[in-house]
Amino acid sequence: MLIKIYPENPNPKAIEQVADVLRRGGLIIYPTDTVYGLGCDITNHKAIEKICQIRNIKPDKANFSFICYDLSHISDYIKPIDNATFRVLKKALPGPFTFIFNANHNVPRLLSSNKKTVGIRVPDNNIAREIVKVLGNPILSTSIHDDDDIIEYSTDPELIEEKYADKVDIVIDGGYGGNIPSTIVDCTSGEFEIVREGKGELELYL
Repeated sequence: MLIKIYPENPNPKAIEQVADVLRRGGLIIYPTDTVYGLGCDITNHKAIEKICQIRNIKPDKANFSFICYDLSHISDYIKPIDNATFRVLKKALPGPFTFIFNANHNVPRLLSSNKKTVGIRVPDNNIAREIVKVLGNPILSTSIHDDDDIIEYSTDPELIEEKYADKVDIVIDGGYGGNIPSTIVDCTSGEFEIVREGKGELELYL
């Protein structure tokens, strides 16, 4: 099912419809401030397993990220951070960054049986953040990759819906997606190590 939602002013009824699908263990494809993502409610183990089957990876080996609504939401899933790290996050988010932190016990066991870290995102996209806000839980997320040798990520929601119609419950058309992923920053040592250069320049915030 393809649903049109406008990022400038997301329709509350449409957002609630998407959140209800997630609550029931459904999968969605949705826009972020970088590329389109495939996601589910992080508390639903069966849904997480479905995503792993689609991506052909084992849950405990997966490098999924959590889409959170804001900084207070992030603190529910990571071990305490110092004030300097918090100040960087406050300036950088919402934004096109994935920050890797040491995970706390709230991270679902299915994901953390062999993993001590978690990737956190607060995208600068009203659709993604409103879904998380209404759902009440983060969305587990992984990027939608394209089969094209040149274009790494799928950007057209209608083409994405054609490809994934039998695998997901809802594809949200929030306009064309980007083709540059988030910048990944490892914060597990207390320093800021750029793991992958993507959209966004963290040095502007240091």
